[in-house]
Amino acid sequence: MRDLPKKLAVVLLVAGPLPGAQGPYPPFYPDDPLLEEPPPLRLEEPAYRKLNDYYDVLAHTLREPGERQPASGDPIRALSTHTLDEVPDGAWFTNRIGSRPMTPEELRRGPRQSNAPDPDGVWTIVGAKTQGVTPGFQIVDARGERYLLKFDPIEHPEMATAADVIGSLIFHALGYHVPENYIVTFERDKLVIGEGATTEDALGQEQPISETDVNTALTRVGRTPDGRIRAVASYFLPGTPLGEFRYFGTRSDDFNDTVPHEHRRELRGLFVFAAWVNHNDSRSINTFDTLIEEGGLRYVRHYLIDFGATLGSASVLSNTARDGNAYFFETGQALAQILTLGVYVPWWARANYFESRAAGMLMVDPFEPENWKPNYPNPAFLNRLPDDTFWAAKKVMAFSDAGIRAIVEEGQYSSPEDTRVVADYLIQRRDRIGETYFERVLPLDGFRIAGDTLLFDDLAVVHGFRPAGQYRVEWSEFDNQAGTHTPIPDSGTFRLPAALADAAGGDYLAATIRDEAMPGRSVVVFVRKEGSQAAVVGLRRDW
Repeated sequence: MRDLPKKLAVVLLVAGPLPGAQGPYPPFYPDDPLLEEPPPLRLEEPAYRKLNDYYDVLAHTLREPGERQPASGDPIRALSTHTLDEVPDGAWFTNRIGSRPMTPEELRRGPRQSNAPDPDGVWTIVGAKTQGVTPGFQIVDARGERYLLKFDPIEHPEMATAADVIGSLIFHALGYHVPENYIVTFERDKLVIGEGATTEDALGQEQPISETDVNTALTRVGRTPDGRIRAVASYFLPGTPLGEFRYFGTRSDDFNDTVPHEHRRELRGLFVFAAWVNHNDSRSINTFDTLIEEGGLRYVRHYLIDFGATLGSASVLSNTARDGNAYFFETGQALAQILTLGVYVPWWARANYFESRAAGMLMVDPFEPENWKPNYPNPAFLNRLPDDTFWAAKKVMAFSDAGIRAIVEEGQYSSPEDTRVVADYLIQRRDRIGETYFERVLPLDGFRIAGDTLLFDDLAVVHGFRPAGQYRVEWSEFDNQAGTHTPIPDSGTFRLPAALADAAGGDYLAATIRDEAMPGRSVVVFVRKEGSQAAVVGLRRDW
């Protein structure tokens, strides 16, 4: 283990200093790249915390929490990546699509492990749903398994439940920890009130749940054409509940939480994923931490939850044109409307939309990812850099048409037209994301050595966004201690330089690749001598 203070050691073991940067620690260690986070340090009893949603909205609207990118000088790159510029598997994220193939069947299954509620017997209400804005109940099935039941608004049957299931499958495939969500239909008499079940009244006081409470709630929910109640049954997350996480700072009672959240690649890149599925409600209220115990370790796992406000759904209502296109508070637009006496019309009010009862309201055209906005400013989203958005875009582009259609079918829309339109919406937005973010860096990826040659894929070419580029390469010897490069003369091909044959084990070369069609953009690929072979161990993207 590196001889560093524990907390700093965890940061450097996961993220490492930036390849090519000078500093007190070498950019590479013999065990790089670390594809998994180091084993977490054991926690005892972190405290449960409940964030106030109204305070959260105001704090992000009126202030700028977290550390933001500097106005000048070098940007703050993501700190949660390993030396290959990817996010390691761990408590925040697990690499899936884009890192390995995923079949349509695997995408359909997602996180679900056959834990749907028992269709036989009654479901006992043990409490009201307290997380998020959608109404619902906590239930226990005949096997003793616990779920959250969440419903559709009566005006839009299928809308929120379909969005919740589709969203959970997409974000699972992308790599996040999410709940197991199952669409269920049932008769009213399947729900019974358990002893001691309570809800909160308008003043926040706990009150026993009554039959009137249940019946009143169920009069406001969507139903199937034959009158059955439709809901999402969300299997309770494993572990001890700890409450939401913030998109900035760290948890003071979790010494494994070493990287400020606004500098996490998986939270910065979440902007692109949220824009893709229009998850404008991507805020702290829809996150959750739990204390997990595995193999004698106790650590915090971080979840994204509640995807009912994605696609065309705003959970309890259909989307409006504003959703995904403007913050809750937009002083510039408000001032423009006042000064023009209402004549000014924002661009998104003139866009093309598809609307249906089941799918809600979807903006079909135009979609410009960088114009997309969540409900309020998100520190991690605002800190995104071109390498963050490229990382996210290549995962979005890894979804095939067939895979997207398989996921959307799990939303169980009764209309084939709604199923088709939602899938087409995701496919169209996927392609626009690739076109947008593959232009912001040199979009080379999949670096590997075959024989004596460095190979790679140009993702913009692979996905048909542009023809093959005119790539140039310059090799150098890289001093891992000093962080300096010494150019190798006459090394302008992708064959490994002869200098590698004379290098000692553990020595490094670097290949700086450019494309004449994309000036100012480059990728530096670091190669390490390992025995008689060479391996790609690091990447640095510049723009």
